[in-house]
Amino acid sequence: MKALDDKKLIVEENLCKGCGICVAFCPKNVLKIKNGKVLVHDIDSCIQCGLCELRCPDYAIYLGGK
Repeated sequence: MKALDDKKLIVEENLCKGCGICVAFCPKNVLKIKNGKVLVHDIDSCIQCGLCELRCPDYAIYLGGK
């Protein structure tokens, strides 16, 4: 089993439409919208809950391996 530290938040900017759903569901305010795209604003606060990935209708953000 991998430790949580083995994952990082990845944003596929070419898929992001800037809808803000991931931002709204993030419980730790890790994400922001800037210039019409999602931006990882505070990665140190990320608890890797996966809500952003779960709620993104365009599969533009996900937790991936290092």
